[in-house]
Formats: sequence, C-alpha cells, structure tokens
Amino acid sequence: MADMIEAKHLMFRYPADEPEEGKAPAPNEPILKDVSLTIEKGSFTAILGHNGSGKSTFAKHINAILLPEEGTMLVDGLDTKDEQNLFDIRQKAGMVFQNPDNQIVATIVEEDVAFAPENLGVEPVEIRRRVDEALKTVGMYEYRNHAPSQLSGGQKQRVAIAGVIAMQPDCIVLDEPTAMLDPQGRQEVIETIHRLNWEQGITIVLITHYMEEAAQADRVVVIDGGKVVLDDTPAKVFSQVDRMKSLGLDVPQVTELAWELHKAGFPIGTEIISEDECLEALTSLL
Repeated sequence: MADMIEAKHLMFRYPADEPEEGKAPAPNEPILKDVSLTIEKGSFTAILGHNGSGKSTFAKHINAILLPEEGTMLVDGLDTKDEQNLFDIRQKAGMVFQNPDNQIVATIVEEDVAFAPENLGVEPVEIRRRVDEALKTVGMYEYRNHAPSQLSGGQKQRVAIAGVIAMQPDCIVLDEPTAMLDPQGRQEVIETIHRLNWEQGITIVLITHYMEEAAQADRVVVIDGGKVVLDDTPAKVFSQVDRMKSLGLDVPQVTELAWELHKAGFPIGTEIISEDECLEALTSLL
C-alpha cells in the first residue's frame, strides 16, 4: 500500500524568545529530533506522548502549518517545503483541532461547512452537494440551519470535521479532538472518525491522551523527547506497561488489570486491550 505521510529525519525547533539587550539569544532545544515515520494510505494511526513530547508539532508538519528545519515531510509525495505544493497539501490533509470554536467561523452550520470549499473556488452546485454529504456523514444534517452556539461540544466538533470533509481530503489529522468533550461527545466524535476510515478509506492520524481511543487504532506511535520511541500495534505497545508508565503515559484499564493479574501469577495474556478480550480471558481463567 502507498504511503500517505512520509517523514524523513525531521528536525524542528521553535524560535528562541527575544533575548535581553546586549545578550545573544539562547539556542532552543529541538522539539523534533530526527523523526522518520511513514503512514500508509487508508490506515488509522494514533500518536501518543506527554505534553511537550512533540506529537502536536509533528501533526502540524503534516498540514504544512510548520515546516521542518531539517529533513523532509512528504504528503502523498508532495514536499511541504515547496510553496507551490501548499494548496494541494492542504486539500489532501485536513486538520481538526482540540477546540472546535477555533475552527467554526460562520453563524450557521451549513455556511461554516461551505466556507473551505468556497475559498477553494468550488462551483456552487458542487458546494451544496459537498455540504449536504459532509453533514450527513457526521450525523449533523438535521442541524444544518442551526447556529453553532446552540450545539453541544461534541456536535460542534462534528461540524468542524464536516468542514474538513467538505474539502474531500485523503487524510484527516485530529489533534486531541475529544480533549474538551464529555464522554457522550467523545463517543460521537470517535465513532464519526472510525466511520470515515472504514467507509471512505480516509487516512486518520489521531493525536490523543485517551488510551482507550488509541487502542481502537490500527497502529500506535509513541513520541517522547522529540523522538519515536514505540511504534507497533496497540496490543504490542500497551502490553509494555512499565515502559509506558516510565514515559508518563497510561494504558487502557483492561490492559492494566490483565498486567496486574499476570504479575500476581495468574495465567492471563498481557496483550489485552478491549473489554471483550478481558471478559473472555477472565471467563476462561475462572
């Protein structure tokens, strides 16, 4: 399968703060250090890391919000450092942020979803089709004439996702999209993301602090100190409970339960990441 994202020896540092008069600027530590990573088309990848690890910085390189100081970021073969590619890259890779209020720009839901296609110069008839289709995809079509301010947090985030879908991207990067939502809102958004991946084959890159969300991905990448330190299936990554805790990260509760039982001498596998798997293991144990 072809690669949607290819990072080659990525290095990035944020600009140094303004120095005091008469002093030289102190060099900033790179936030990304020699990151090389490929993400296949149609895959669902979760990226984990504690605050300041570099995961959101990496995500912003995919959409060319940030450009590498060294190395290369390719999006469907397009180099983000080539300004001529910027328009195509941002059509191919849409981005959804933590706070939907920062992405919603219109006072009516359908007008907000139409905003990006209008700016891309899409014909009005095609915009109408895309808006309706995008809102139906995220389950918000019946709210198309509502004001975003009347919606719940989960509904607003689904509208923000619809705005990205209307651009018809091949990849959607979501930077902690459920961090500000209640459990119901989180479930609505995650179900929407999975449906986009399963039904439309859209490549999903999900930055999250919720281990149960990451456990549903095809692959989990852990970034620490600006470097990729773990990269495998969710079961393989989360089974390394001690390592995850040493990185300041949790594991799904069912995984930790299986791990504690295993440590206590019970014959139970440690690569358990779902409640159904845990129930089956406990049933056979009893």
